[in-house]
Amino acid sequence: MFGVFCYYYSMAVIKVENISKHFGTLKAVDDLSFEVQAGQVFGFLGQNGSGKSTTIRMLLSLIHPSSGNIELFGKSIQKNRDSILEQVGAIIERPDLYPYLSATEHLQLFAKVRKQKIEASSITSTLEKVGLAHRAKDKVQTFSLGMKQRLGIAIALVHNPSLIILDEPTNGLDPQGIADIRALIQHLAKEEGKTVFVSSHLLSEIEQVAHQILIIHQGKKMVEGVTKELLDPEKRIVQIKTTNDELALASIRTGSFGKYILARKEGIHLKLPTLEIALLNESLVKAGIAVLGIETKNSLEDYFLQITSNA
Repeated sequence: MFGVFCYYYSMAVIKVENISKHFGTLKAVDDLSFEVQAGQVFGFLGQNGSGKSTTIRMLLSLIHPSSGNIELFGKSIQKNRDSILEQVGAIIERPDLYPYLSATEHLQLFAKVRKQKIEASSITSTLEKVGLAHRAKDKVQTFSLGMKQRLGIAIALVHNPSLIILDEPTNGLDPQGIADIRALIQHLAKEEGKTVFVSSHLLSEIEQVAHQILIIHQGKKMVEGVTKELLDPEKRIVQIKTTNDELALASIRTGSFGKYILARKEGIHLKLPTLEIALLNESLVKAGIAVLGIETKNSLEDYFLQITSNA
Protein backbone atom coordinates (compact mmCIF):
# COMPACT_ATOMS: atom_id res chain seq x y z
CA MET A 1 0.00 0.00 0.00
CA PHE A 2 2.85 2.37 0.88
CA GLY A 3 4.47 1.85 -2.51
CA VAL A 4 1.20 2.50 -4.32
CA PHE A 5 0.69 5.70 -2.36
CA CYS A 6 4.19 6.97 -3.15
CA TYR A 7 3.70 6.30 -6.84
CA TYR A 8 0.40 8.18 -6.84
CA TYR A 9 1.83 11.11 -4.92
CA SER A 10 4.73 11.44 -7.35
CA MET A 11 2.42 11.57 -10.36
CA ALA A 12 2.27 14.92 -12.17
CA VAL A 13 -1.45 15.77 -12.31
CA ILE A 14 -0.62 19.00 -14.16
CA LYS A 15 2.35 19.34 -16.49
CA VAL A 16 2.84 22.64 -18.26
CA GLU A 17 5.67 22.97 -20.76
CA ASN A 18 6.75 26.33 -22.18
CA ILE A 19 3.27 27.76 -22.68
CA SER A 20 2.78 31.27 -23.98
CA LYS A 21 -0.38 33.20 -24.75
CA HIS A 22 -0.46 36.30 -26.92
CA PHE A 23 -3.39 38.64 -27.39
CA GLY A 24 -2.19 40.72 -30.32
CA THR A 25 1.03 42.36 -29.15
CA LEU A 26 0.32 41.60 -25.47
CA LYS A 27 2.15 38.62 -23.97
CA ALA A 28 -0.23 37.56 -21.21
CA VAL A 29 1.79 34.40 -20.45
CA ASP A 30 5.43 34.05 -21.48
CA ASP A 31 7.18 30.64 -21.73
CA LEU A 32 5.74 29.25 -18.50
CA SER A 33 6.55 25.74 -17.24
CA PHE A 34 5.63 23.93 -14.01
CA GLU A 35 4.32 20.67 -12.60
CA VAL A 36 1.76 19.90 -9.89
CA GLN A 37 2.03 16.56 -8.13
CA ALA A 38 -0.96 14.48 -6.99
CA GLY A 39 -2.20 15.29 -3.49
CA GLN A 40 -0.58 18.73 -3.37
CA VAL A 41 -2.00 22.14 -2.67
CA PHE A 42 -0.20 24.20 -5.31
CA GLY A 43 -0.12 27.96 -4.75
CA PHE A 44 -0.12 30.05 -7.93
CA LEU A 45 0.78 33.60 -6.97
CA GLY A 46 0.95 36.94 -8.72
CA GLN A 47 -0.53 40.40 -8.67
CA ASN A 48 -3.74 41.13 -10.53
CA GLY A 49 -2.97 41.14 -14.25
CA SER A 50 0.08 38.89 -13.90
CA GLY A 51 -1.34 36.14 -16.12
CA LYS A 52 -2.86 33.83 -13.49
CA SER A 53 -6.41 33.72 -14.87
CA THR A 54 -5.15 33.38 -18.45
CA THR A 55 -3.07 30.38 -17.37
CA ILE A 56 -6.04 28.80 -15.62
CA ARG A 57 -8.23 29.27 -18.68
CA MET A 58 -5.59 27.44 -20.71
CA LEU A 59 -5.49 24.64 -18.13
CA LEU A 60 -9.25 24.25 -18.56
CA SER A 61 -9.06 24.49 -22.37
CA LEU A 62 -11.27 27.58 -22.36
CA ILE A 63 -8.59 29.23 -24.47
CA HIS A 64 -5.66 27.65 -26.31
CA PRO A 65 -2.01 28.55 -25.78
CA SER A 66 -0.19 30.33 -28.58
CA SER A 67 2.62 27.83 -28.04
CA GLY A 68 3.63 25.08 -25.62
CA ASN A 69 1.94 21.99 -24.20
CA ILE A 70 -0.41 21.23 -21.31
CA GLU A 71 -1.06 17.77 -19.89
CA LEU A 72 -3.52 16.85 -17.15
CA PHE A 73 -3.38 13.32 -15.73
CA GLY A 74 -0.68 12.52 -18.29
CA LYS A 75 -2.82 13.41 -21.32
CA SER A 76 -2.96 16.41 -23.63
CA ILE A 77 -5.84 18.70 -22.61
CA GLN A 78 -6.42 19.71 -26.22
CA LYS A 79 -6.67 16.13 -27.48
CA ASN A 80 -8.57 14.67 -24.51
CA ARG A 81 -10.57 17.65 -23.26
CA ASP A 82 -13.88 15.97 -22.40
CA SER A 83 -12.48 12.93 -20.60
CA ILE A 84 -9.99 15.05 -18.64
CA LEU A 85 -12.52 17.66 -17.51
CA GLU A 86 -14.68 14.91 -16.03
CA GLN A 87 -11.96 14.68 -13.37
CA VAL A 88 -11.63 18.43 -12.83
CA GLY A 89 -13.65 20.87 -10.75
CA ALA A 90 -13.04 24.60 -11.12
CA ILE A 91 -14.17 27.99 -9.97
CA ILE A 92 -12.86 31.01 -11.89
CA GLU A 93 -13.08 34.24 -9.92
CA ARG A 94 -16.66 34.73 -8.67
CA PRO A 95 -19.05 31.88 -9.51
CA ASP A 96 -22.06 32.50 -11.73
CA LEU A 97 -25.07 31.78 -9.51
CA TYR A 98 -28.82 32.11 -9.90
CA PRO A 99 -30.37 34.24 -7.11
CA TYR A 100 -33.76 32.48 -7.11
CA LEU A 101 -32.36 28.94 -6.87
CA SER A 102 -31.40 27.26 -3.62
CA ALA A 103 -28.01 25.74 -2.84
CA THR A 104 -29.44 22.26 -3.45
CA GLU A 105 -30.99 23.31 -6.75
CA HIS A 106 -27.66 24.71 -7.90
CA LEU A 107 -25.90 21.40 -7.31
CA GLN A 108 -28.70 19.50 -9.05
CA LEU A 109 -28.55 21.88 -12.01
CA PHE A 110 -24.78 21.68 -12.48
CA ALA A 111 -24.81 17.90 -12.07
CA LYS A 112 -27.45 17.77 -14.81
CA VAL A 113 -25.30 19.99 -17.04
CA ARG A 114 -22.50 17.46 -16.57
CA LYS A 115 -25.00 14.70 -17.41
CA GLN A 116 -24.42 13.05 -14.05
CA LYS A 117 -26.98 11.60 -11.71
CA ILE A 118 -26.40 12.76 -8.16
CA GLU A 119 -28.02 11.29 -5.06
CA ALA A 120 -29.59 13.50 -2.40
CA SER A 121 -27.08 12.15 0.10
CA SER A 122 -24.19 13.31 -2.12
CA ILE A 123 -25.66 16.80 -2.33
CA THR A 124 -25.98 16.93 1.45
CA SER A 125 -22.42 15.66 1.88
CA THR A 126 -21.01 18.23 -0.53
CA LEU A 127 -22.86 21.08 1.18
CA GLU A 128 -21.60 19.84 4.55
CA LYS A 129 -18.01 20.04 3.28
CA VAL A 130 -18.41 23.73 2.52
CA GLY A 131 -20.46 24.52 5.62
CA LEU A 132 -23.76 25.16 3.85
CA ALA A 133 -25.86 22.12 4.81
CA HIS A 134 -27.98 24.29 7.12
CA ARG A 135 -28.80 26.62 4.21
CA ALA A 136 -29.43 23.90 1.63
CA LYS A 137 -32.99 25.02 0.83
CA ASP A 138 -32.38 28.77 1.03
CA LYS A 139 -32.25 30.91 -2.08
CA VAL A 140 -28.84 32.25 -3.07
CA GLN A 141 -30.11 35.85 -3.01
CA THR A 142 -30.06 35.55 0.79
CA PHE A 143 -26.41 34.41 0.88
CA SER A 144 -23.42 36.49 1.93
CA LEU A 145 -20.46 36.85 -0.45
CA GLY A 146 -18.54 34.23 1.55
CA MET A 147 -21.42 31.78 1.32
CA LYS A 148 -21.62 32.32 -2.44
CA GLN A 149 -17.91 31.57 -2.72
CA ARG A 150 -18.39 28.35 -0.74
CA LEU A 151 -21.35 27.36 -2.91
CA GLY A 152 -19.18 27.93 -5.97
CA ILE A 153 -16.65 25.50 -4.53
CA ALA A 154 -19.45 23.03 -3.78
CA ILE A 155 -20.46 23.21 -7.46
CA ALA A 156 -16.84 22.47 -8.40
CA LEU A 157 -16.94 19.43 -6.08
CA VAL A 158 -20.35 18.07 -7.07
CA HIS A 159 -18.93 15.37 -9.38
CA ASN A 160 -16.16 14.37 -6.92
CA PRO A 161 -13.19 15.51 -9.07
CA SER A 162 -9.58 14.49 -8.48
CA LEU A 163 -8.25 17.96 -9.37
CA ILE A 164 -9.75 21.21 -8.09
CA ILE A 165 -8.73 24.54 -9.64
CA LEU A 166 -9.64 27.68 -7.69
CA ASP A 167 -9.01 31.15 -9.09
CA GLU A 168 -8.90 33.82 -6.35
CA PRO A 169 -11.34 31.92 -4.08
CA THR A 170 -11.04 34.47 -1.23
CA ASN A 171 -11.68 37.61 -3.29
CA GLY A 172 -13.82 40.07 -1.37
CA LEU A 173 -14.11 37.91 1.74
CA ASP A 174 -13.79 39.09 5.34
CA PRO A 175 -11.13 37.49 7.61
CA GLN A 176 -13.52 34.75 8.79
CA GLY A 177 -14.54 33.94 5.23
CA ILE A 178 -10.89 33.68 4.22
CA ALA A 179 -10.19 31.39 7.17
CA ASP A 180 -13.15 29.18 6.19
CA ILE A 181 -11.89 28.79 2.62
CA ARG A 182 -8.39 28.06 3.89
CA ALA A 183 -9.70 25.32 6.18
CA LEU A 184 -11.73 23.83 3.33
CA ILE A 185 -8.70 23.69 1.01
CA GLN A 186 -6.67 21.97 3.72
CA HIS A 187 -9.46 19.45 4.29
CA LEU A 188 -9.80 18.62 0.60
CA ALA A 189 -6.09 17.89 0.25
CA LYS A 190 -5.32 16.30 3.62
CA GLU A 191 -8.51 14.37 4.34
CA GLU A 192 -9.77 13.58 0.83
CA GLY A 193 -6.51 13.36 -1.12
CA LYS A 194 -7.57 15.93 -3.71
CA THR A 195 -5.06 17.90 -5.74
CA VAL A 196 -5.82 21.60 -5.32
CA PHE A 197 -4.45 24.31 -7.62
CA VAL A 198 -5.23 27.66 -6.04
CA SER A 199 -4.42 31.06 -7.55
CA SER A 200 -4.23 34.19 -5.44
CA HIS A 201 -2.50 37.52 -4.94
CA LEU A 202 -2.61 36.99 -1.15
CA LEU A 203 0.77 35.47 -0.30
CA SER A 204 0.06 35.24 3.43
CA GLU A 205 -2.90 32.94 2.80
CA ILE A 206 -1.15 30.69 0.28
CA GLU A 207 1.81 30.29 2.64
CA GLN A 208 -0.47 28.57 5.15
CA VAL A 209 -1.95 25.94 2.82
CA ALA A 210 0.35 25.31 -0.14
CA HIS A 211 2.96 22.56 -0.40
CA GLN A 212 4.48 24.25 -3.46
CA ILE A 213 4.48 27.89 -4.55
CA LEU A 214 4.96 29.47 -7.97
CA ILE A 215 5.12 33.25 -8.38
CA ILE A 216 4.59 34.84 -11.77
CA HIS A 217 4.85 38.47 -12.85
CA GLN A 218 3.87 39.85 -16.24
CA GLY A 219 3.31 36.29 -17.42
CA LYS A 220 6.80 35.06 -16.47
CA LYS A 221 7.89 32.63 -13.76
CA MET A 222 9.79 34.51 -11.07
CA VAL A 223 10.27 31.91 -8.33
CA GLU A 224 9.09 28.37 -7.62
CA GLY A 225 9.74 25.95 -4.80
CA VAL A 226 8.56 23.96 -1.81
CA THR A 227 6.89 26.34 0.63
CA LYS A 228 8.76 25.22 3.75
CA GLU A 229 12.07 25.55 1.92
CA LEU A 230 11.28 28.99 0.55
CA LEU A 231 10.34 30.10 4.06
CA ASP A 232 13.34 28.45 5.76
CA PRO A 233 14.71 31.12 8.16
CA GLU A 234 18.16 29.54 7.94
CA LYS A 235 18.40 30.39 4.24
CA ARG A 236 18.09 33.56 2.24
CA ILE A 237 17.36 34.41 -1.36
CA VAL A 238 20.35 36.35 -2.65
CA GLN A 239 20.72 38.45 -5.79
CA ILE A 240 24.28 39.08 -6.93
CA LYS A 241 25.24 42.01 -9.16
CA THR A 242 28.67 42.00 -10.78
CA THR A 243 30.56 43.67 -13.60
CA ASN A 244 30.26 40.44 -15.61
CA ASP A 245 27.21 38.37 -14.64
CA GLU A 246 27.80 35.77 -17.34
CA LEU A 247 31.30 35.02 -16.07
CA ALA A 248 30.13 35.13 -12.45
CA LEU A 249 27.31 32.64 -13.10
CA ALA A 250 29.72 30.28 -14.85
CA SER A 251 32.08 30.49 -11.88
CA ILE A 252 29.29 29.79 -9.40
CA ARG A 253 28.00 26.82 -11.40
CA THR A 254 31.39 25.08 -11.37
CA GLY A 255 31.95 25.58 -7.65
CA SER A 256 30.32 24.47 -4.42
CA PHE A 257 27.65 27.18 -4.68
CA GLY A 258 26.21 25.82 -7.93
CA LYS A 259 23.59 23.76 -6.08
CA TYR A 260 22.08 26.97 -4.69
CA ILE A 261 21.36 28.66 -8.03
CA LEU A 262 17.72 29.57 -8.69
CA ALA A 263 16.36 29.56 -12.23
CA ARG A 264 15.65 33.13 -13.36
CA LYS A 265 15.13 34.85 -16.67
CA GLU A 266 17.53 37.60 -15.69
CA GLY A 267 20.20 38.22 -13.07
CA ILE A 268 21.95 35.87 -10.64
CA HIS A 269 19.81 34.49 -7.82
CA LEU A 270 20.69 31.88 -5.22
CA LYS A 271 19.05 30.47 -2.12
CA LEU A 272 21.76 29.60 0.35
CA PRO A 273 22.49 29.42 4.09
CA THR A 274 22.94 32.87 5.61
CA LEU A 275 26.44 32.05 6.89
CA GLU A 276 27.64 31.24 3.36
CA ILE A 277 26.82 34.62 1.82
CA ALA A 278 30.20 36.05 2.79
CA LEU A 279 31.95 32.93 1.44
CA LEU A 280 30.18 33.35 -1.90
CA ASN A 281 31.35 36.95 -2.13
CA GLU A 282 34.89 35.86 -1.27
CA SER A 283 34.89 33.14 -3.93
CA LEU A 284 33.80 35.59 -6.63
CA VAL A 285 36.47 38.10 -5.66
CA LYS A 286 39.13 35.36 -5.75
CA ALA A 287 37.93 34.47 -9.26
CA GLY A 288 38.66 38.04 -10.32
CA ILE A 289 35.01 39.07 -10.54
CA ALA A 290 34.08 42.49 -9.15
CA VAL A 291 30.93 42.28 -7.01
CA LEU A 292 28.82 45.43 -7.27
CA GLY A 293 26.20 44.36 -4.76
CA ILE A 294 24.56 41.54 -2.82
CA GLU A 295 20.89 41.92 -1.93
CA THR A 296 19.33 39.41 0.48
CA LYS A 297 15.76 38.55 1.39
CA ASN A 298 14.77 36.37 4.35
CA SER A 299 11.01 36.67 3.82
CA LEU A 300 9.10 35.25 0.88
CA GLU A 301 6.66 38.12 1.21
CA ASP A 302 9.48 40.66 0.98
CA TYR A 303 10.79 38.84 -2.08
CA PHE A 304 7.34 38.70 -3.64
CA LEU A 305 6.86 42.43 -3.18
CA GLN A 306 10.35 43.12 -4.51
CA ILE A 307 10.00 41.18 -7.74
CA THR A 308 6.44 42.28 -8.50
CA SER A 309 7.19 45.96 -7.94
CA ASN A 310 10.61 46.13 -9.59
CA ALA A 311 10.47 43.50 -12.37
